Amino acid sequence: MRNRTGILLLASFASLAALAIKAAPPQRGQEEGQSDGKNMNRGVPWAYGFATPYVPAPGPGAGAGGGGGRGAAAAAPAPAAPAPAAEPEDRETPHHLPGTNVALAIKDIDNNYAPGDWYPGDHPKMPEIVAHGDKSDMVNACGFCHYPNGKGRANNAGPAGLPYTYILQQIDDFKNGARTSWDKRKRNTGQMIDIAKRVTPEEAQAAAEYFSSMKWTPWIKVVEAEMVPKGHFVGGGGGLNMPLMGADAGMEPLGDRIVETPASPEDTEPMRNPRSGFIAYVPPGSLKKGEALVLRGGPGKTVACAACHGEGLKGNGGFPSLAGRSPSYLARQLYDFQHFDRVGPGAQLMQPVVEKLSEDDILAIVAYVASLQP
Repeated sequence: MRNRTGILLLASFASLAALAIKAAPPQRGQEEGQSDGKNMNRGVPWAYGFATPYVPAPGPGAGAGGGGGRGAAAAAPAPAAPAPAAEPEDRETPHHLPGTNVALAIKDIDNNYAPGDWYPGDHPKMPEIVAHGDKSDMVNACGFCHYPNGKGRANNAGPAGLPYTYILQQIDDFKNGARTSWDKRKRNTGQMIDIAKRVTPEEAQAAAEYFSSMKWTPWIKVVEAEMVPKGHFVGGGGGLNMPLMGADAGMEPLGDRIVETPASPEDTEPMRNPRSGFIAYVPPGSLKKGEALVLRGGPGKTVACAACHGEGLKGNGGFPSLAGRSPSYLARQLYDFQHFDRVGPGAQLMQPVVEKLSEDDILAIVAYVASLQP
């Protein structure tokens, strides 16, 4: 089999070359499924797509500094209750969305090798690796996870508008082991590592050129709230937060986390509508705190992010734009930086800049950055 792969491209494309953090290490006594208030969000599991904390197994260097994530394995999760039998899914009936004459059945939408393109006029012509991948080599189309317009979902990445050279550097970091995930449960990071090791230079260049050619436009609405819709993570391995429906629906306290959920659940899943974005619920006061950290460095904790990422955090040369991007995605990149699971060239600039930031600072930073206009 030749050296190629399909792309969930940039399953975690990292923006944030100026925000990595060294935070307090996770408590090792906190087991999967236990709840003790604030510790339920130790290690920002909400950013990685989980409702409960990741518990690294003790290993070499465990407990020293903030880097306990390296070489660690996840604790065994609590057994899940059996799910009730689901109704058979209708995968054949054509569906329709406003503003397009395209009709797609679920079997077309949910196709790793030829994902349905609802709005072909919204983007340039997709290269083969983005549109179809390569089924013979089990290479998914990049457009499946990241959407044809490159905006993706909170549980993967939105590579649209990132610099061409930056995208290629991230692929190289994945390939060379310089970019992994602190939360080892996050499945698509491992998939991206495997992809990067097998993708051909021509395919990587084609995908990077395509996604970098499109401008990032508003996709996330940030709302400060104390109560949020009850939700659950779907998809497994670091899933998407979807609101509960029917008798299970309701409201619950937000606490010290961010809940990023589809603005229109059905449009996102199963329709994969690339014009339907997300709402990010953030704790009251987090935007003001984040503004102080991002614009002025806070009380001596860090430096202004615009120094590298440009005015309004809209990008600066090879430094990626951050404004208006997924706070879940941004937070897990920061946490990966802090725990040295991202150590590529960009990451090496970050440690002295962000070493004093806490997990609460991370939340505030990404809430504010996500609220900015791209």
